[in-house]
Amino acid sequence: MKRYRYILLSLTLLFPSILIAQDSGEFTIANQYPIYSQYLLDGLVINPAYAGTRDALSISLTGRKRMLGFTGESSMQSLSLHTPLKTERIALGLSVSHITYGVTKQTSFYGYYAFHIKDDRGLWSLGIKAGADMTTSDYSGITTADPGDPVFEGGNESHVMPNVGTGIYYKNRKFFAGLAVPALLTYKSDTISSGYRLKPDLNYYDILFSAGALITFSEVFKFKPSVLVKYSITNSLRVDINGNFIVYDILWLGASWRIGEDALVGIVAIQISQQLRLGYSYDWSMGVLTGFSGGTHEIGLMFDFGKKVTAANPRYF
Repeated sequence: MKRYRYILLSLTLLFPSILIAQDSGEFTIANQYPIYSQYLLDGLVINPAYAGTRDALSISLTGRKRMLGFTGESSMQSLSLHTPLKTERIALGLSVSHITYGVTKQTSFYGYYAFHIKDDRGLWSLGIKAGADMTTSDYSGITTADPGDPVFEGGNESHVMPNVGTGIYYKNRKFFAGLAVPALLTYKSDTISSGYRLKPDLNYYDILFSAGALITFSEVFKFKPSVLVKYSITNSLRVDINGNFIVYDILWLGASWRIGEDALVGIVAIQISQQLRLGYSYDWSMGVLTGFSGGTHEIGLMFDFGKKVTAANPRYF
């Protein structure tokens, strides 16, 4: 029991994107999508239907680290790639992510499949993903008030938790919107056997809605507002309100306010070439972590292959 209380405290403080609830001596584990401030740089993170919608092979790299000032700071790294096939109706993708929080490390592998329907107005995409989260916890390095506590002398503890997700996405040249459930499977952890068992529960599903638009004031100056809403029956509502000013299609300057976590985010990105974009963001915690967190740094890189990317046809979504 002590071990699971430690895990609960660590996950809540270090990695709030994993939802945990206790019920009758058990913990419900609901793996949720990673919290990236630059989610617009890689829509595959929040919606599997995003696969192939950039009309080219697209590769994204993202790294994120929360500064807490003590051992066990959370960090996330991810690599994703997706592309439409020659038929243009089918798209495939792949993502790999690594997350560290407290004494726990999680590596996730997911494959993506999307079916596209194009018309004169825009593109519809239906997507699914499937893969697994592999988690390892090392309790041997924990310093306790009771040296030699056998609860924390069990060494490493590893688990593999398969999962699937689904979503729908629409875009045209001026607007996009998507709805997704990135994790359909939840697990129960038994505090006595220290094991996990599959137990789907709709109460712990995350439903993600995202939308955005492009407002053109001139060829020099544009504005891209967007919103990400995360709804769960058992968790508080989270809303990311985002706005980016685009200057000469080269410099992106923006900010986000995260309702539910009370965080202010500053974002800057540079379109180095028509294919390559580099972004940086910094999160200021305004809520319960204000006295603990020194902020969160995040760097994102996106590269689009293909000749369809031109100055006359830049990609904003």
